[in-house]
Amino acid sequence: MRRRILSCVSLVCAGALLAGCATGDGEADATSEVITSIPSFADVDVSPTPRDLTGEINLALNSEEPEPVTDNPTQKLPVTLKDNQGTRVTVKTADRILALDQYGTLAQITYELGLGDALVGRDLSTQFSQAKDLPLVTHNGHELNGEAILDLSPDLIITDTSLGPWDVVEQVRDAGVPVVVVDSTRNLDNTADLINQVASALGVRDAGKALAQRTADEIAAVRAVIDRKAPTAVQDKLRTVFLYVRGQSGVYYMFGQDSGADALISATGAYDVSKEIGWKGMKPLNDEGLVAAQPDTIVMMTKGLESAGGVDGLLERYPSLANTPAGEHRRFITMPDSQILSFGPRSADVLNALAVAMYAPESL
Repeated sequence: MRRRILSCVSLVCAGALLAGCATGDGEADATSEVITSIPSFADVDVSPTPRDLTGEINLALNSEEPEPVTDNPTQKLPVTLKDNQGTRVTVKTADRILALDQYGTLAQITYELGLGDALVGRDLSTQFSQAKDLPLVTHNGHELNGEAILDLSPDLIITDTSLGPWDVVEQVRDAGVPVVVVDSTRNLDNTADLINQVASALGVRDAGKALAQRTADEIAAVRAVIDRKAPTAVQDKLRTVFLYVRGQSGVYYMFGQDSGADALISATGAYDVSKEIGWKGMKPLNDEGLVAAQPDTIVMMTKGLESAGGVDGLLERYPSLANTPAGEHRRFITMPDSQILSFGPRSADVLNALAVAMYAPESL
């Protein structure tokens, strides 16, 4: 991995989920103990019995600066392309860019393609240090604000369908701003494709290929270590589920097959229970599902667990959860909303952090 890891759904929100998404700020609450110093999984000793481990872990990747693949990408504009919605878009210039999505992934990609200086605003989830002082164009969480966007006079907007309301996108299009909509599906398998979509819109295809390859190599390197060190026998693997919760909105979902969370779980060497119990997509959580899953470990977004009143609040709402190994051992692993399912250039760091928490928590 090019980054020194310090020693110290696809999630496409729709309907009620979108309303729930608008409450988090992408950062952990100050009252929670947040672990940001995460060793390389290659350097730690794993537990011989990870299913017997206990305790909650609240992780967050450090805010190290993104590393562009090039400082001076060769930009070939104008370019005409068909975006992910089939809309034909001509990009003449990309001197004032807004790259907006629920996880800050598109801004991260833009910066790592070498065009960070052209970013003129940010969404709430774009938290890396060079972008933090840029003006926000999302209000009330992840809600696009048309006036804030147009005030920045962008000459290109790259976005997906994870932010709303969509009327704002149409508003800025009507104002003459080119809008390129990229794929909202997020998983490890389409990370390279997402990078290349952004690179194509920016006229830096060569830089896109380089960043996609670098990201793929980093993911492959971490997965190779996980494959070598994590349990391989099915009976020894951590039975794991991903819960998406917005307690104040009454949103309690378990993410299953084809949600993106399943790919994340499998990549960490854990056992994705959703396939076993036939849990597909994103479905409301219920006692039957929890009893059937019998998870050893539960992975969540930091703000989601906080909104439910922490582990105690979640166990109070779902008493059946207390009767699962994860509930009994309080084995909850959380990461910020803006990181855990972002599936962008920091995917390898996310996998590394989760693997350490799952198999070597004493090293944190």
